[in-house]
Amino acid sequence: MAFTHVRSSEHSLFSIGALAGLMGGMAEVLWVLFYQGLSGSGGAVVAREVTQSVFPDFAGSPLSVPLGIAIHMSLAVALGIAVVLLLRKTLPKMTGTLLEPLVVVWTLAAVWAVNFLVILPVVNPGFVTLMPLAATLTSKVLFGFAAALVLAVFSRNAVAR
Repeated sequence: MAFTHVRSSEHSLFSIGALAGLMGGMAEVLWVLFYQGLSGSGGAVVAREVTQSVFPDFAGSPLSVPLGIAIHMSLAVALGIAVVLLLRKTLPKMTGTLLEPLVVVWTLAAVWAVNFLVILPVVNPGFVTLMPLAATLTSKVLFGFAAALVLAVFSRNAVAR
């Protein structure tokens, strides 16, 4: 019986992480569309550069924008799952506390720093210059807030049961 509970618990964390990633990924997409709209650029250029970063041969394809969005959302789901599993497995006493959202947002800010200061300058330097770094950091912080909101909702639901 205990083994079933553990598997169910891990499945639940996986599902919550996937939802946190979806919500975070959508928050980023909406922010980029908003920001790029204000700056006179379209969000499509960002999606194309996501494709360029992962599948350079498809960057000029008519499918580069939807492919870029699919890549972004897939990475967002994976990141959401990783953050939730890491947080809930390594710091279980933080679950549902006021500190949890701060840790989520700081974790996402750290992911941004590694991505924009280490990985992307090597993989796709052009991507780093599409938007000011502050705007890209804002994007990742919004991901963190969205993911933290999902965690808070599921923490409250667990307490209410």
